[in-house]
Amino acid sequence: MTETATNATAQHFTDRADAFAAILEAADRQWDAPTPCEGWTVRDVVAHTIETERDFLARQGHEVGESPDGSDPAAAWRAHATAVAGVLAQDDVAEHEYDGYFGRTTIAATMADFYGWDLVVHGSDVARATGQDWSVSEEEAASLHATADGWGDALHSEGVCADPVPVPDDASTTDRLLARLGRDPGWRPSA
Repeated sequence: MTETATNATAQHFTDRADAFAAILEAADRQWDAPTPCEGWTVRDVVAHTIETERDFLARQGHEVGESPDGSDPAAAWRAHATAVAGVLAQDDVAEHEYDGYFGRTTIAATMADFYGWDLVVHGSDVARATGQDWSVSEEEAASLHATADGWGDALHSEGVCADPVPVPDDASTTDRLLARLGRDPGWRPSA
């Protein structure tokens, strides 16, 4: 991967991290609201995104500093995302190759295509849990589907996505994506 392509891939992660941050900022501090991820609150979803990214980078030999205080998940996410961007900007970090679950890849590609993908999906969880509108464009849906296609059966393995949910043939792009990822597009927070 060329340096320019690596930078674009790392930027793709940063763009998805910024979109996730915007959803958290608009969550109106509803940190204990239940999400479509059964048994998880908004706070749990944010903690999950931070912990899994920190763990991945640490396994690659890149520490991102102290774990942020989770009392304000939006602030914790901002601190974490800033630290991750700093790590990805270091010489040779983003383009560092390693043998991943699906073969040879780079840190930037993993951050964009796995952890960035996770941010989009969990962004939908947080948005829906906190009463925000959430949708994806045809282009973004195609990108997310392509990433999911690459995972094969692993997409619906323990801890990734639940089994697909049926939707009508005329379901929207967003609803079709959510359903494929095991999320009920009709899910709403209980009153």
